[in-house]
Amino acid sequence: MLIPDLRQRLRALGANPDHESRVLRHWVQCLPLEGGKRPLQGWLPKAVWEALPGLMAELDGLVTLRSEHAGGDGVSARLLLGLTDGQTVETVLLPRDGVCVSSQVGCAVGCRFCMTGVDGLIRQVGSAEIVAQVVMARRKNPKLKKVVFMGMGEPSHNLANVLEAIQLLGREGGLAHKQLVFSTVGDERAFEALNAAEVKPALALSLHTTDAAKRADLLPRAPRIAPEALVDAADAYARASSYPIQYQWTLLNGVNDGPEELDGIVRLLKGRYGLLNMIPFNSAEGLPFSRPSWERARAIAAELSQRGVLTKLRDSAGQDVDGGCGQLRAREAVGRPVRVVKIHR
Repeated sequence: MLIPDLRQRLRALGANPDHESRVLRHWVQCLPLEGGKRPLQGWLPKAVWEALPGLMAELDGLVTLRSEHAGGDGVSARLLLGLTDGQTVETVLLPRDGVCVSSQVGCAVGCRFCMTGVDGLIRQVGSAEIVAQVVMARRKNPKLKKVVFMGMGEPSHNLANVLEAIQLLGREGGLAHKQLVFSTVGDERAFEALNAAEVKPALALSLHTTDAAKRADLLPRAPRIAPEALVDAADAYARASSYPIQYQWTLLNGVNDGPEELDGIVRLLKGRYGLLNMIPFNSAEGLPFSRPSWERARAIAAELSQRGVLTKLRDSAGQDVDGGCGQLRAREAVGRPVRVVKIHR
């Protein structure tokens, strides 16, 4: 289901734009249909009110919980959600009242360190299905205040649906625009659309290396845009939107953690309006990469900060349930259980 289709159905029942907005607000914010300070009954057209229970049930059925895997921190959790056609996506409850949602089933970029792209792109996730992931998360955490589009898929490859979801979340969803984070490997179409959008989210740019040839190997089907040009475009958006860019860097042992990469990071990012999120690789069976020691990762982050690049070392939610992006989905597909492990710091 797409959000424009949902609006059209409401209009066909006699809803005006204010009615549409109220109905969507009740769905996205998990508000009760009856009671409250501004009850819907008597305010909505009769046909809309009578159709509302069935419509909400349909929206609730867009995603169903297939499995839930709690993190050792007692806050984060990986959710495997079923879609109406039997496909599945992963959604992650994050610390500090956030949620990470998926925009595609699979992914066409084929990042060599990510399980999501192993089978390629299977299908796009509809705009209402994206919002339904947020609704699921909000029911588990009513204090939800941040949505990041960093789950399965490349948001710029499903641009219309992602921007429709962002607009709804930033208007009827009650979420601050800077708390909506659009993550991309870098795409000229995405930069153009974000600059023109009514609701402008914060931007996260998946960089991972400052070497163009190495980036083409690690992200084989990402647009062939030089890292310097990507950073220039991201920095321009940051200054236009007043939201600092989050540069994403998956730390791969022996691949992008050497002195030449650190020099490249300083060359590209020092003085930019943004910060570097460094995330040690989330080990996945079958992928030819390893996770550096936490001590090594901490030393790299400290060195970059000392050299003028604001760097935050982040752990990938789901390490202790073997739940990197695509891993829960891949394990269910072959009927294997999620492996629970102990993470030592």
